Amino acid sequence: MATTVGETGADFLAFTLNFGLAGTSYIMSGLLAIVLWNQFRLKRYIPLSYWAVVVLVSIVGTLITDRLVDEMGVSLVTTTIVFSIALSVVFVLWYGSEKTLAMHSITTFKRELFYWAAILMTFALGTAAGDLLAEGTGLGYAVSALLFGSVIGAIAIGYYRLEMNAVLTFWLAYVLTRPLGASLGDLLSQPIKNGGLGLGTVGTTISFVTTIAILIVYLSMQQSKPTQS
Repeated sequence: MATTVGETGADFLAFTLNFGLAGTSYIMSGLLAIVLWNQFRLKRYIPLSYWAVVVLVSIVGTLITDRLVDEMGVSLVTTTIVFSIALSVVFVLWYGSEKTLAMHSITTFKRELFYWAAILMTFALGTAAGDLLAEGTGLGYAVSALLFGSVIGAIAIGYYRLEMNAVLTFWLAYVLTRPLGASLGDLLSQPIKNGGLGLGTVGTTISFVTTIAILIVYLSMQQSKPTQS
């Protein structure tokens, strides 16, 4: 859902509210810097802080790709390749430094820095790859979402049935949720003539943000419950 909000929220701010890609990028990057500073300051997992960063990273990551493609004329093929390489570099540096990419091992400032760098690259890559498959190849948003979802399903089967490595399957699925969310966001928000369902960026963004907020409240309530002895 955060990935979908990244796609539709960026379009809503940039085009519906006419902030433009550059203006929206500056505003969202500033907000991201604030919530990211707060996230690094915390010493434990706080659902509201963590997911606020995820949502804002999703929007900023989408805007990075959109600006490269729409304003600078960089092709979707190039952006997909560049962000794939950038993500790989982050993983190599992370593993080379910490000898692990496990989610539950992120207990130091350096590891969290690597983690958020990887997340930013996955969102930028997701937008590029999702648009490349849906628009660049002409498959459309629905088929693209179905393909990405099917691959994630296959990874889940590999983990639960074939005992594939947990860290590997986590990151494979995590990366693929990005183009899945981008394709889903475009499917819901784009006009019917463009292959979407015509719900618009406003309705799609509001409904997904509301759902995310409800889930964050639920997670916060679960976290505050006393542990059973």
